[in-house]
Amino acid sequence: MVVLNRIYTRTGDDGTTALGTGERRKKYDLRIACYGTVDETNAAIGVARLHTSHDPEIDAILGRIQNDLFDLGADLCSPASDKGKGRDGARLTVTEAQVTRLEAEIDRLNADLMPLRSFVLPGGTPAAAHLHVARTVCRRAERMMAELADQPAEEVSAVALKYANRLSDFLFVASRYVNQRGPVGGQGDVLWVPGQNR
Repeated sequence: MVVLNRIYTRTGDDGTTALGTGERRKKYDLRIACYGTVDETNAAIGVARLHTSHDPEIDAILGRIQNDLFDLGADLCSPASDKGKGRDGARLTVTEAQVTRLEAEIDRLNADLMPLRSFVLPGGTPAAAHLHVARTVCRRAERMMAELADQPAEEVSAVALKYANRLSDFLFVASRYVNQRGPVGGQGDVLWVPGQNR
């Protein structure tokens, strides 16, 4: 499906890049920015995983998500009109099954967490802090995807939007989970105290 035997091609030297269809677009095009921001999300999760190796369950989930994010990027770089390069020539997309799996993982991790009585400040363990960064980058990708979906002659699948929304929810719950189960005995949530520093 993908063969990368040469990294530089010089085709982007003019400030354009290719969609999955082969169509050339400016590198600042909103569709390109969407899947570029999905890539940023993936990189942020990769950094978070440097701090989750002590927890094989959460680390495996994050690894699956990183793979899913390539599916999401492929979905975004090939508009629905494209026949695609997936299995049997089908267009590669994010599926409802991937969304459902994320929802099940959110529910499983959230089941052991205390109910929140305040907003959570990003922080705590290094893993949680990095998961919060990934969450905020994911939210940015989601906002950009929603904007792209509203553009004339552009399309973003409903499932792709749903996956991005659910992923940011997962990353929030995962940050709370790793704070509770941290390698140093669990430090719990870092909570916002309204007006504390007035």
